Amino acid sequence: MELAELGRRVHATAHLTGEFLLRSGQTTTEYFDKYRFEADPVLLDEVTAAMVPLIPDGTEVLAGLEMGGIPVVTALGRHTGLPCAFVRKHAKSYGTCRLAEGAETKGRRVTIVEDVVTTGGQIVLSTHELRALGATITDALCVINRNPTTPAPLTEAGLTLHALLTPEHLRP
Repeated sequence: MELAELGRRVHATAHLTGEFLLRSGQTTTEYFDKYRFEADPVLLDEVTAAMVPLIPDGTEVLAGLEMGGIPVVTALGRHTGLPCAFVRKHAKSYGTCRLAEGAETKGRRVTIVEDVVTTGGQIVLSTHELRALGATITDALCVINRNPTTPAPLTEAGLTLHALLTPEHLRP
């Protein structure tokens, strides 16, 4: 599917107007409710199929960030056959007590997967934690980058952001 058409479909499904507080602390009058496109299995499948070419060569594990990155990474894994890790915001104090569940990330080249990026704050935090646990991470992949370019915190963390959709694609 053409990227412009995919952007229109995501916009039609997930775009909301009003006043919204973002994780970054910023407020906005436009919001993309990621759960609306992630809960639509046909649209999510089309979105993730379009993301496959953006996955950097050499990626060994796709790591989806809690919570919105989990359905995206699961669908990407289905398209690519790559193993997936599900990254918590904080390791649980029970069970396996792991930060990343699923595929092992230690000693492997990991690409972070997120749904919507504004400042990239959670990507940066999770990247630092996974690197401390032995993962090699140089890239992040997202469905929507709310910015026309890569947010500075990602660049400062040594990450390249690969975004499927940017504001230019998200029009009615």
